Amino acid sequence: MRTTTRFTRTTLAALAIAVASPLTLLHAQAGEESIAVKDGGILMAGWKGVVDAAEARRGLKITDAKIQKMGSGMHVTTGPATTYWDASKKMTGDYMVKATFNESKYMGLNNHPHPYGIMIAGNDLESESPNFLYCAAYGNGKFIFRGFSSTAPRGTFAMSAGRAGDDHPAVNKAAGKDQPVTQEIAMQVKGDKVSCMINGQEVASYPKADLIGEGKVKTLDGYVGVRFGHNTDAHVSGFAATKP
Repeated sequence: MRTTTRFTRTTLAALAIAVASPLTLLHAQAGEESIAVKDGGILMAGWKGVVDAAEARRGLKITDAKIQKMGSGMHVTTGPATTYWDASKKMTGDYMVKATFNESKYMGLNNHPHPYGIMIAGNDLESESPNFLYCAAYGNGKFIFRGFSSTAPRGTFAMSAGRAGDDHPAVNKAAGKDQPVTQEIAMQVKGDKVSCMINGQEVASYPKADLIGEGKVKTLDGYVGVRFGHNTDAHVSGFAATKP
Protein backbone atom coordinates (compact mmCIF):
# COMPACT_ATOMS: atom_id res chain seq x y z
CA MET A 1 0.00 0.00 0.00
CA ARG A 2 2.78 2.39 0.83
CA THR A 3 4.45 1.73 -2.51
CA THR A 4 1.15 2.33 -4.32
CA THR A 5 0.57 5.58 -2.40
CA ARG A 6 4.04 6.87 -3.21
CA PHE A 7 3.55 5.94 -6.87
CA THR A 8 0.17 7.63 -7.01
CA ARG A 9 1.49 10.83 -5.50
CA THR A 10 4.47 10.87 -7.85
CA THR A 11 2.25 10.20 -10.85
CA LEU A 12 -0.22 12.92 -9.87
CA ALA A 13 2.62 15.42 -9.42
CA ALA A 14 4.00 14.56 -12.84
CA LEU A 15 0.57 14.91 -14.42
CA ALA A 16 0.09 18.27 -12.73
CA ILE A 17 3.37 19.52 -14.17
CA ALA A 18 2.49 18.19 -17.62
CA VAL A 19 -0.90 19.91 -17.56
CA ALA A 20 0.44 23.17 -16.10
CA SER A 21 3.35 23.53 -18.51
CA PRO A 22 1.36 24.52 -21.63
CA LEU A 23 -0.84 26.80 -19.53
CA THR A 24 2.23 28.49 -18.10
CA LEU A 25 3.65 28.91 -21.60
CA LEU A 26 0.36 30.33 -22.83
CA HIS A 27 0.28 32.82 -19.95
CA ALA A 28 3.84 33.89 -20.70
CA GLN A 29 2.95 34.49 -24.33
CA ALA A 30 -0.20 36.43 -23.49
CA GLY A 31 1.67 38.50 -20.90
CA GLU A 32 4.38 39.73 -23.21
CA GLU A 33 6.37 42.61 -21.81
CA SER A 34 6.11 46.15 -23.16
CA ILE A 35 9.23 47.03 -25.12
CA ALA A 36 10.38 50.66 -24.90
CA VAL A 37 10.45 52.53 -28.20
CA LYS A 38 13.79 54.04 -29.20
CA ASP A 39 13.84 57.86 -29.41
CA GLY A 40 10.28 58.01 -28.13
CA GLY A 41 8.24 60.91 -26.80
CA ILE A 42 5.44 63.26 -27.83
CA LEU A 43 6.55 64.80 -31.12
CA MET A 44 3.17 66.38 -31.94
CA ALA A 45 2.59 70.03 -31.06
CA GLY A 46 -0.42 70.50 -28.79
CA TRP A 47 -0.74 66.85 -27.82
CA LYS A 48 -0.23 65.21 -24.43
CA GLY A 49 0.03 61.60 -23.36
CA VAL A 50 0.28 59.24 -20.43
CA VAL A 51 1.10 55.56 -20.01
CA ASP A 52 -1.18 53.29 -17.99
CA ALA A 53 -0.55 53.20 -14.25
CA ALA A 54 0.38 49.51 -14.42
CA GLU A 55 3.04 50.34 -17.01
CA ALA A 56 4.35 53.22 -14.90
CA ARG A 57 4.70 50.88 -11.92
CA ARG A 58 7.02 48.78 -14.08
CA GLY A 59 9.17 51.85 -14.68
CA LEU A 60 7.91 52.70 -18.17
CA LYS A 61 7.43 56.35 -19.18
CA ILE A 62 5.74 58.39 -21.89
CA THR A 63 9.14 58.62 -23.62
CA ASP A 64 9.01 54.83 -24.05
CA ALA A 65 6.24 55.31 -26.64
CA LYS A 66 6.10 57.70 -29.58
CA ILE A 67 3.56 59.91 -31.34
CA GLN A 68 4.79 62.00 -34.23
CA LYS A 69 3.37 63.99 -37.12
CA MET A 70 3.64 62.10 -40.38
CA GLY A 71 2.23 63.57 -43.57
CA SER A 72 -1.25 64.92 -42.92
CA GLY A 73 -1.74 62.50 -40.03
CA MET A 74 0.22 61.10 -37.12
CA HIS A 75 2.03 57.87 -36.35
CA VAL A 76 1.93 56.07 -33.01
CA THR A 77 4.30 53.37 -31.81
CA THR A 78 4.11 51.83 -28.33
CA GLY A 79 5.90 50.66 -25.93
CA PRO A 80 3.69 50.78 -22.94
CA ALA A 81 -0.09 51.04 -23.35
CA THR A 82 -0.64 54.76 -23.89
CA THR A 83 -3.43 57.33 -24.16
CA TYR A 84 -2.85 60.53 -26.17
CA TRP A 85 -5.11 63.58 -26.33
CA ASP A 86 -5.28 66.92 -28.09
CA ALA A 87 -5.00 69.53 -25.34
CA SER A 88 -7.09 71.96 -27.42
CA LYS A 89 -10.05 69.61 -27.83
CA LYS A 90 -12.18 69.43 -24.71
CA MET A 91 -15.63 68.46 -25.96
CA THR A 92 -18.99 69.03 -24.26
CA GLY A 93 -22.61 68.10 -24.95
CA ASP A 94 -23.18 66.23 -28.21
CA TYR A 95 -20.07 65.52 -30.30
CA MET A 96 -18.30 62.97 -32.49
CA VAL A 97 -14.64 61.95 -32.64
CA LYS A 98 -13.30 59.87 -35.52
CA ALA A 99 -10.10 58.72 -37.20
CA THR A 100 -8.75 56.05 -39.53
CA PHE A 101 -6.15 53.65 -38.18
CA ASN A 102 -3.82 51.82 -40.57
CA GLU A 103 -1.79 48.97 -39.09
CA SER A 104 0.59 48.29 -41.96
CA LYS A 105 2.02 45.18 -40.30
CA TYR A 106 -0.59 43.43 -38.18
CA MET A 107 1.02 42.14 -34.95
CA GLY A 108 4.35 43.50 -36.20
CA LEU A 109 5.52 44.30 -32.65
CA ASN A 110 3.68 41.61 -30.70
CA ASN A 111 2.65 37.96 -30.59
CA HIS A 112 -1.11 38.49 -30.33
CA PRO A 113 -3.63 41.17 -31.44
CA HIS A 114 -3.50 44.49 -29.62
CA PRO A 115 -6.14 47.26 -29.89
CA TYR A 116 -6.10 50.90 -30.96
CA GLY A 117 -8.92 53.39 -31.22
CA ILE A 118 -10.70 56.55 -30.08
CA MET A 119 -10.67 58.02 -26.56
CA ILE A 120 -13.35 60.42 -25.24
CA ALA A 121 -14.52 61.92 -21.92
CA GLY A 122 -10.95 62.40 -20.72
CA ASN A 123 -10.57 63.93 -17.27
CA ASP A 124 -7.78 63.87 -14.67
CA LEU A 125 -5.67 62.26 -17.37
CA GLU A 126 -2.33 63.14 -15.79
CA SER A 127 -3.37 61.97 -12.33
CA GLU A 128 -2.98 58.51 -10.79
CA SER A 129 -6.71 57.91 -11.38
CA PRO A 130 -7.66 59.02 -14.91
CA ASN A 131 -11.24 58.93 -16.21
CA PHE A 132 -12.03 58.23 -19.87
CA LEU A 133 -13.86 55.97 -22.30
CA TYR A 134 -12.47 54.32 -25.40
CA CYS A 135 -13.55 52.11 -28.25
CA ALA A 136 -10.79 50.23 -30.03
CA ALA A 137 -10.43 47.61 -32.76
CA TYR A 138 -8.21 44.59 -33.10
CA GLY A 139 -6.96 43.37 -36.47
CA ASN A 140 -8.64 40.01 -35.91
CA GLY A 141 -12.25 41.21 -36.21
CA LYS A 142 -12.81 42.09 -32.54
CA PHE A 143 -13.42 45.37 -30.72
CA ILE A 144 -13.46 46.57 -27.13
CA PHE A 145 -15.52 49.28 -25.39
CA ARG A 146 -13.92 50.08 -22.06
CA GLY A 147 -13.31 52.83 -19.54
CA PHE A 148 -10.89 53.99 -16.88
CA SER A 149 -12.47 55.18 -13.65
CA SER A 150 -11.19 56.59 -10.37
CA THR A 151 -14.07 54.84 -8.57
CA ALA A 152 -13.88 51.41 -10.22
CA PRO A 153 -12.44 48.66 -7.98
CA ARG A 154 -9.44 48.06 -10.26
CA GLY A 155 -9.46 51.43 -11.97
CA THR A 156 -11.11 50.13 -15.16
CA PHE A 157 -14.46 48.80 -16.33
CA ALA A 158 -15.46 46.94 -19.48
CA MET A 159 -18.75 47.32 -21.35
CA SER A 160 -17.76 44.70 -23.94
CA ALA A 161 -16.43 41.21 -23.21
CA GLY A 162 -13.37 42.45 -21.39
CA ARG A 163 -9.78 42.35 -22.60
CA ALA A 164 -10.51 39.67 -25.22
CA GLY A 165 -13.02 41.91 -27.01
CA ASP A 166 -16.22 41.14 -28.91
CA ASP A 167 -16.51 39.83 -32.45
CA HIS A 168 -18.30 41.99 -35.01
CA PRO A 169 -18.48 41.58 -38.80
CA ALA A 170 -17.83 45.31 -39.31
CA VAL A 171 -14.32 45.05 -37.86
CA ASN A 172 -11.76 44.31 -40.55
CA LYS A 173 -9.43 41.32 -40.30
CA ALA A 174 -5.83 41.20 -41.45
CA ALA A 175 -4.96 38.36 -43.83
CA GLY A 176 -2.22 37.31 -41.42
CA LYS A 177 0.69 38.49 -39.31
CA ASP A 178 2.59 41.42 -40.88
CA GLN A 179 -0.27 42.00 -43.34
CA PRO A 180 -2.05 45.40 -43.53
CA VAL A 181 -5.40 46.14 -41.93
CA THR A 182 -7.33 49.43 -41.70
CA GLN A 183 -10.14 50.46 -39.33
CA GLU A 184 -12.28 53.61 -39.39
CA ILE A 185 -13.35 54.23 -35.79
CA ALA A 186 -15.72 56.84 -34.37
CA MET A 187 -17.31 57.54 -31.00
CA GLN A 188 -20.40 59.68 -30.70
CA VAL A 189 -22.18 61.30 -27.77
CA LYS A 190 -25.69 62.21 -28.87
CA GLY A 191 -28.74 62.80 -26.74
CA ASP A 192 -28.95 60.02 -24.17
CA LYS A 193 -26.67 57.62 -26.04
CA VAL A 194 -22.96 56.94 -26.53
CA SER A 195 -22.06 54.91 -29.62
CA CYS A 196 -19.04 53.34 -31.24
CA MET A 197 -18.94 52.96 -35.02
CA ILE A 198 -16.32 50.91 -36.84
CA ASN A 199 -16.04 51.00 -40.62
CA GLY A 200 -19.38 52.75 -40.91
CA GLN A 201 -21.41 50.42 -38.69
CA GLU A 202 -22.52 50.87 -35.09
CA VAL A 203 -20.90 48.05 -33.13
CA ALA A 204 -22.00 49.14 -29.65
CA SER A 205 -24.13 51.78 -27.93
CA TYR A 206 -25.10 52.47 -24.33
CA PRO A 207 -27.36 54.90 -22.48
CA LYS A 208 -25.42 57.65 -20.75
CA ALA A 209 -26.77 56.39 -17.42
CA ASP A 210 -24.85 53.11 -17.91
CA LEU A 211 -21.55 54.96 -18.30
CA ILE A 212 -21.70 57.68 -15.64
CA GLY A 213 -21.57 57.17 -11.89
CA GLU A 214 -19.89 55.01 -9.27
CA GLY A 215 -17.38 52.71 -10.91
CA LYS A 216 -17.78 54.49 -14.26
CA VAL A 217 -16.73 57.92 -15.61
CA LYS A 218 -17.64 61.20 -13.91
CA THR A 219 -18.90 62.91 -17.05
CA LEU A 220 -18.94 62.52 -20.83
CA ASP A 221 -17.49 66.01 -21.27
CA GLY A 222 -13.71 66.01 -21.55
CA TYR A 223 -10.62 65.73 -23.68
CA VAL A 224 -10.55 63.46 -26.73
CA GLY A 225 -7.75 61.60 -28.47
CA VAL A 226 -6.49 58.13 -29.29
CA ARG A 227 -5.77 55.01 -27.28
CA PHE A 228 -3.16 52.32 -28.07
CA GLY A 229 -2.40 48.99 -26.45
CA HIS A 230 1.21 48.08 -25.75
CA ASN A 231 3.68 47.07 -28.47
CA THR A 232 1.51 48.43 -31.29
CA ASP A 233 2.32 50.46 -34.38
CA ALA A 234 -0.23 52.26 -36.59
CA HIS A 235 -0.76 55.40 -38.64
CA VAL A 236 -3.67 57.67 -37.72
CA SER A 237 -5.29 59.88 -40.35
CA GLY A 238 -8.33 62.11 -40.46
CA PHE A 239 -8.51 62.65 -36.69
CA ALA A 240 -11.38 65.04 -36.06
CA ALA A 241 -13.65 66.11 -33.21
CA THR A 242 -16.86 67.82 -34.34
CA LYS A 243 -20.11 69.19 -32.97
CA PRO A 244 -23.44 68.52 -34.72
